[in-house]
Amino acid sequence: MIFTRLFLMIFLFMFNTQVFAQLDNKDALAGVKVGKVVFDINIADNPGKLVLYLDVIRQTHADLVRQNVKPDILLAFRGKAVLAVNNTLIDDMDLALEASLDEVASSIKDLQKLGIKMEACGIAMKIFKMEPKDLLPGIKAVGNTFVSITGYNAQGYALIPIY
Repeated sequence: MIFTRLFLMIFLFMFNTQVFAQLDNKDALAGVKVGKVVFDINIADNPGKLVLYLDVIRQTHADLVRQNVKPDILLAFRGKAVLAVNNTLIDDMDLALEASLDEVASSIKDLQKLGIKMEACGIAMKIFKMEPKDLLPGIKAVGNTFVSITGYNAQGYALIPIY
């Protein structure tokens, strides 16, 4: 846990230096008005790693805005990742993970304030005996995130896997 936080602090410091502030993506974003992306999240057993990726997603949103591209972002939680967005404690959960899961919940709330949409896979929820009411507020239960990702891809969304 301490290593993860230290890594995150160093990572964020690097991105806040003047050198990195001068970098842009103008070639890739030429002519792009809306940045449509689906993050396919399937991080199973490491909430600390998920917190790191959620922060990178927040930075991605900020970078799109900074470069005059409107972010249109969706997070699709599937597999064991649905357990990390469960608003109730799981009976057999390691209590050491509870603090990291609180950080996940806080990050989720911050991302939602930015307008980032979120879905959780109904198939995974069924496997882990979860109900839609068990999800953190603002996360929509869908039948199958593979179907969602297929549909969003057909609508022009880029797919970024997070494993």
